[in-house]
Amino acid sequence: MARITAASLGTGGANIRAFLDMIAFSEGTAGRGDDGYNVLVGGALFTSYVSHPNKSVWLPRYAVNSTAAGRYQFLNKTWKNLAKQLKLRDFSPVLQDLGAVELIRGRDALEDVRAGRIDAAIAKCAKEWASLPGAGYGQREVSMAKLAPTYVAAGGRVTGKPGATT
Repeated sequence: MARITAASLGTGGANIRAFLDMIAFSEGTAGRGDDGYNVLVGGALFTSYVSHPNKSVWLPRYAVNSTAAGRYQFLNKTWKNLAKQLKLRDFSPVLQDLGAVELIRGRDALEDVRAGRIDAAIAKCAKEWASLPGAGYGQREVSMAKLAPTYVAAGGRVTGKPGATT
């Protein structure tokens, strides 16, 4: 479960936390290690939250190297930009949550998440997280049929029918 509190996120905070949990599920980190916060791409764990681990991992299935790490699988370059922008001092769980919220905001999806328009939010965030449907990176994408129930189980409220075109 996301470590950031719903209250600290303001209106729609429970939806934001549920969306974060849904992303962790989609990225394959939820429930692994420290609930994904210390997971490297490929599944190995890291031990320190002092900074992004910046470990390049070869992924033979996709024939790429990746530095993705943490609950939301931040690339090192993405985390460096977020850390500079938000003045993040380390790679701790709450700061990973804040970084992910900022990426959602950067995709102009935060108000959709707050309002429970997860179809729209997922579509907007697909280019940020390769595991979301429609990302188009040639990697494993998790279907909306699996994401919507995960979001609801995490306490999210859906406006409209999940899977419907918005």
